[in-house]
Amino acid sequence: MTLRFATDVSTAHTQYGTVLLDQRTGDYWELNPTGALVVRTLMDDGDEAAAITALVAQFDIDRDRAEQDVAALVRDLRTAGLVS
Repeated sequence: MTLRFATDVSTAHTQYGTVLLDQRTGDYWELNPTGALVVRTLMDDGDEAAAITALVAQFDIDRDRAEQDVAALVRDLRTAGLVS
């Protein structure tokens, strides 16, 4: 499942992760490096399995936790209307 940001969402990469701005509401979201990796993987035509594998490979996290974190982040971004 590839994610695409809504047209009213701006992104900025920082040394601490990625910041998302919902221009419709003025709300900011700050993604830490793990969240930024998940979003980048999903937006680069990866699926959730690829994002989970990337998390496990790059960070000290077990696969079950990575699965939960990826699912929660995708759910939160969808609920907020930031991605489709």
